[in-house]
This record gives sequence, C-alpha cells and structure tokens, in this order.
Amino acid sequence: MTIHSLPVIVGIMIKENIVEYIEQQKIICAVILQVQKNKLQLLNENNREISLSENRLSHISSVCLDTSLSRDFIVSQLKQLSQNRKKLSQTINIKELWEILHEESGDIDLSAMTIFCFDPPVTTDNEAAVIRAFFYDREYFKFNKTVFIPYTPEQVKARKRQIKEAEKREGQIQRGALWINEVLNNKNGSNTEVDRDIIHILKSYYLFNNNSDSHLTARNIIKKSSINSPEQLFNIFVKAGIWDKNENINLLALQIPTVFSKDVLEHEKRLTAADTNFFNDPLRKDLTDIPLITIDGQSTLDFDDAISLENTENGYRLGVHIVDVDAYIKSNDPIDLSARDRASSIYMPDDKLPMIPPRLSEDLCSLKENEIRPGISTIIKMSRFFEIQDYNVVPSIIKVHKQMSYSEANLLNGKNDPITTLYKIATLLREKRLKAGAIQITLPEVNVWVEENQEIGYLKIDRENPSRMLVSEMMIFANSLMAEFLSKNSMPAVFRSQAQPKQRLFKGIETSLSLNFMQRKQLSRAMIGTDPESHSGLGVKAYVTATSPIRRYHDLLTQRQIKALFGYGKAYTKSELDTIIQSVSMSIANAGRVQASRKRYWITKYLESKKGTAYEALVLDCHRDHYNVLVKEFMLEAKLPPSGIRLKNGDVVQVTIQHADARRDQLSLFV
Repeated sequence: MTIHSLPVIVGIMIKENIVEYIEQQKIICAVILQVQKNKLQLLNENNREISLSENRLSHISSVCLDTSLSRDFIVSQLKQLSQNRKKLSQTINIKELWEILHEESGDIDLSAMTIFCFDPPVTTDNEAAVIRAFFYDREYFKFNKTVFIPYTPEQVKARKRQIKEAEKREGQIQRGALWINEVLNNKNGSNTEVDRDIIHILKSYYLFNNNSDSHLTARNIIKKSSINSPEQLFNIFVKAGIWDKNENINLLALQIPTVFSKDVLEHEKRLTAADTNFFNDPLRKDLTDIPLITIDGQSTLDFDDAISLENTENGYRLGVHIVDVDAYIKSNDPIDLSARDRASSIYMPDDKLPMIPPRLSEDLCSLKENEIRPGISTIIKMSRFFEIQDYNVVPSIIKVHKQMSYSEANLLNGKNDPITTLYKIATLLREKRLKAGAIQITLPEVNVWVEENQEIGYLKIDRENPSRMLVSEMMIFANSLMAEFLSKNSMPAVFRSQAQPKQRLFKGIETSLSLNFMQRKQLSRAMIGTDPESHSGLGVKAYVTATSPIRRYHDLLTQRQIKALFGYGKAYTKSELDTIIQSVSMSIANAGRVQASRKRYWITKYLESKKGTAYEALVLDCHRDHYNVLVKEFMLEAKLPPSGIRLKNGDVVQVTIQHADARRDQLSLFV
C-alpha cells in the first residue's frame, strides 16, 4: 500500500491527503485530488468523484495516497483502509468507556479518547476508528468530530428512548413504502402485513398535512415509495380496501364521531329496558286524549314535534307538543356528554349521524304513532278569528294519533281538518311576523339521496308549499312563546337574536331568486346568548330553539331550563350555559360544514356523468376574473370564467358542464 506520512497543517488541505466525510448517515473514505479555495475535489471508495466543502470532513488523516497511481488501485486501497478502520472501531466498547468516564467533568478531545481506546503507539487509523465508533453509537457521548462529552445517566436513558423511537420510525418508513409499492403493483391491494400505526400515520398526513404529528415520517414513507404526492394516498387507501371510493373525507378531517362508545350504548340499553310510568308524575298533564299529528319527510324516523287543534266553545285550542328528551337523558350522564360532544344530528345524502343513539332517537324518544311519551306542551287559546288569548307551557303526557308526510298533508289541505284550519292559522302567524318586520327568505331546497346501488337521486322542494310552511310557522310560534315564558320567569336559556339587516330590499314574500340571495347577504349575523333579545329576521321579541331536542343540543338545554321552572331538577346558571354554548359551538359549525360539503359532493358526483349537459344559471356576483353563479336545478353555487359575454347580477344564462370531479370539488362550466 503506497501510503506515506505527512504532517497535517490545521486548516490547510493538501493534495493526496486521505480524508473521511459523512453521506447519508455513512462514513466514506476518500483521497483529495485537488484543492481549490474551500472546495475539495475527492475520489471516494465507491469510485465516485465529488466536490465537497472542507467543513464537511469528519476526519483528516496524517497519511497520503499517491494519486498518480491507477484509479482502480486507489479505489481498492481506500476500500481496504475503510474496512480496516471499521474493524478497529468494532473493538471499542463505548458503554465501558462511559462507565469509566461519565463522572469526569470536562470535554475529552480526540487524541485523549484515542489513547483511552487503544494501546500506544496510536495511529491516524486509530483516530478514524474512534470517530467511526462514536458516530454509529450515540447513546453515551455527545460527539462533535473531535470533542467527546459523556452524557449523564438521565441523558443516557433519554437517548436510549430517542434511538429506539428513531429505529421504530425507520422501520415504519421502510415497511410503509414497501406496502404502498405493493398496493400499486397488486390489483387486489397488498399481501404485505402493515401495522395500524403506519396506516394511521399515512391517513393523518393525507387529512391534516403538516399539522399531523407524524408528518415527517409520512413524508419519508412517500419519498421512499413509488408515489410522489400525498394526494395519491387516497387511491392507495381505496385500492387497499381501507377507504371507499366515496369516502367522506371532511367527516374524517373534522374528526366528527361516527360511533357511540361502549358506556353510551350500555346506558342506552338500561334506558330502553326500564319501565317508566309517567302517569305517576303529578306535575304532568295527561293530554293523551288529544289527537296529535306529526308532519315530516317520508324518510323521517326521529319525530320530536307534534301539533294538535281542538275546537272549543269560543274558538280553538292549538297545541305544539315536544317530546321530553330530558325525561330519559339527564345532564352529565354518558349519553348527555356524548350528545354535547356531537351537538347536532348530521343528515347527509348517504348517511345519518344521530346526536343520540338510534334506539332513543328513533324509538324511546321519538313521537311514534300510538305510543305514550312524556312531553313539553305549549297550549294556546285562540278565538274563532285565531286571535291569541292566552297560552300555557306545561309538562305533559302525550300520544300521537296520526303520522303523515308533507305530501299527505298537502293533499288534505283545503279538504279536511285539522290541516286546513292549521294552515289558515299558520298563514295569519306569518302575516303577523312580516308586519313586525320579519324578513322571509324563500329559496327552494334540493334534497339529495343515494340509493343502495349508488344511484343518486334529487328532488327540488318548494319550502313554501302549504304543509312545510305550516310546520315551520308552528315551530317558530312555539319557540317564540317558550322564549317569552322563560324571559318572564327570568330564566337564562339558549336565546337566539338577530340585529336589523344592513338593508331591506323587499317586504313580505318575494319569489325572485336573485333578490332573495341579495337580501340574504344583507342580513346581520344571528347571535346566541343567555339573555332574551329581539330577532329581526323572524320578527319576534325573543326566540329560543326548543322544538328539536332529539337533534339539537341547544334545544335540549332549553328544554331543561323550562322543566326547572316546574321543579324538575336544577337549572343551569348563566355561567354554566355560557360555558356549554362555547364548548359546543365548534361541533355545531363542523356539523353544518360536513352536511353542506357532503350534499355538494353528491350533486357534483351526479354531474360527473353530465358532461355537455346544459342547465340554467343565475349570476349572483361579478368579479374581475370570474362570475359566481347558481345552477338553479341543484341550487348549487359555482364559478364561471369570463366568456366574452358581459354579464351582470341577476342575469340568467345557459351553462354547460365541462368537467366535474366530486372528490376534488371541481366543477367547470362554460356559457
């Protein structure tokens, strides 16, 4: 081996010096071919020439290698030298050294550590071996090229944990990349066993990007695999059978609970097994002889409100009856805490996530026909001309005599009572609200559903049809009376309020889509608080929502405040209510987001097969680079690029579907 000794001048690199550097966590042996300022031209043991900065070197040897010899010979000598140094490094027991040295104070330089590791005389190869040993074993010493500092025993324990975690991460990276590649190459997914942690890491990165706790591990898995972007993970999960091709990504990203815990289900089981006789409650009024009706959608299973109308000597007795959910679900029990976490039921075209478990929401707490249920009833005494004379809010025992759909109720309107008279009352109630300044936004609603065979159906509904208007007005009326009842008794509750609109564009009922959208933009934001305030949009002095305690947690809270006035349990204080309102606000917002996004997803999915189909669209807004339009058939808002035709707000144009991609929420239209 043609190696000769040369003094190494600190800070000056000499041609033919043997050096070492670190690349991809490996120490590489090389010889200097040329020195140019701070850049070194090296030939390494892998027969590669590289350009390297001087400060990248981990060791400079005091020996040189004649670079005039053949390249193959030089490379073989470097390999041999690297092997010799590796063998020398393997003779060093770092743990034993630490046990001897860790109580010593101060730093240990390279020459001193080399003497600790080898018997004299020590060589430059011994030095290089020491560096290698301490580079690959980082448990016991902090090491910076030529300085060694023993860790304390506590630091060693921490280092062991860190190294174990790093090894675990590296294993996950290797297995995760292998799994992705096999899924790509195998039509039926992958035969490689992959642990749940890896799936969780990749899912989390897809859903939350760099906000994921394990995003660095996920990025390294992707880097080592055959894919090149996180977006491709969706198809990997679908191909592996982990996700459905129509997976509800927003539901996952918003971390909305989709199943009930074991505690909740056990509590539900106890409630459904209990036999409660509400007739033994002296505070409840028996109203089971009054013929109650429910009016809901055809697919509704959770009935929480019913209506009754009785003829009296001097007029009518109108009743709005709400199932008493609090009779079963008590504050802070497992089901109540779960409902608070959800805050609202979520209805989507392909799924339904109830706020409370189905055996309660669709059975025990549902106003099913001919079943006895506890209730909170608002009884209104009216004259023959439907003038309100008096009202009472009472705990009750109720029974629904007839359940009907909106369509059935529409058919009976004008032909049979009580529907005909109820509709007349609802019409007068609306007129009264409008005179008080209510703003009635009348926009159609599109119901979307997905059949078992994945066929997508939709129906455009006029929310102003008689039966829907009837139910809407009755619930607004009952909620405003319950708000008045709570206010008169100085009871805090979940009150809703709304300031006057920025501008009023119309009075009464306006059928123009464009004007309704414009007016909606002018409305002030609805507020929620514990004190009664006016609600300009509804035209009432105070308002609560208490008519849907199965579906909305706010309504259940208000129902409990009403019951507390009759001696049922302790009322929430203002402070307690404020805290709960704040705690459920994000869940309510997320429920709204996922409902809207899922409806949009399935409409866009439907339009994927409608390329080239034309639909009527209403121009809502004009911007410099696009228009916001409403595709009227689906009440779907979308962007429309400029086409050379000058458009203005309120214009109606024919647009054609150019491209639709539901998963990416893309909808391209052209005039």
